[in-house]
Amino acid sequence: MGFLSHKNRINRDRPTIGITGPDRGGGAAWFFTALSVWLAGGRPVRITPARPRTADGLQGLIIGGGADVDPSTYEQEHVLDEYLQKTLQQPGKSSLKRIGRFVRWVYYPTVFLVRKLLSRKLTFGLDRERDHLEFQLIDQAVRKDLPVMGICRGAQLMNVYFRGTLYKRLHDFYTEAPNPASIFPVKTVRIQPGSRLEQVLGTQELEVNALHNQAVKEPGQGMAIVAREPNQVVQGIEHTAQSFMIGVQWHPEYLIQLKEHRRLFQALVQQARQVQQQIEEADMQEALAHPKAEVLQELEAGAEP
Repeated sequence: MGFLSHKNRINRDRPTIGITGPDRGGGAAWFFTALSVWLAGGRPVRITPARPRTADGLQGLIIGGGADVDPSTYEQEHVLDEYLQKTLQQPGKSSLKRIGRFVRWVYYPTVFLVRKLLSRKLTFGLDRERDHLEFQLIDQAVRKDLPVMGICRGAQLMNVYFRGTLYKRLHDFYTEAPNPASIFPVKTVRIQPGSRLEQVLGTQELEVNALHNQAVKEPGQGMAIVAREPNQVVQGIEHTAQSFMIGVQWHPEYLIQLKEHRRLFQALVQQARQVQQQIEEADMQEALAHPKAEVLQELEAGAEP
């Protein structure tokens, strides 16, 4: 077996997991999330507003962290409806962007670590193009019942998709002590017993990191709050009807050295593998029920003496 055919077989065995992020920055988050997915047995695919795609061909989806969710999406109901009705546009790709994909794998993780060492203050903004892209992907994943994990902003966006709301700022929850910001564990989270999240993590208490400015306020339709900080800030949500839809406020991709956080990616990939098998079985049944003429010709030719 040649190297290329062996590589193609490995990719076929791995379910494809879409990972969303911004056009600018986000390289470190992509690197560590992609690494987490690969170690869990999946094949990561990057999705950004400049490189959009639909959920077709995906067996799982991760909505990554980043900019704040546009408040108008949960304060004005028509805004979310417009996002869901507006068709995604495919932009052109330049050779410079293709080269940049390789550079980001090395450059951005380095910049990220340097930035953290220098303790630069976190800044938050809005990214409406990304809101549009990710609402579309969540909508498609829900209709296909694909496994979905939301990380930080991703969890918030999932909640808004189901018509939930967010706290725009968390200052009132941290009057006695400041809200810490670190890629290392700085908060204790309590997980609801019997929840899907508890089953995945294998624990009811977890040390997590914090890089967020907003959080879930009112849960959306079908969404359940399953993890909180001691001050009641929401840290975990899950959908009660979807096969696998979990959102966490922290960043498990930066904590993959800890087995509890790796389990989130392992559970997602395992669920995606089941989706992959279901699709393959359905394709096989379709092929057997409606064989193509060229396939029959090859079978007949092979059966001739």
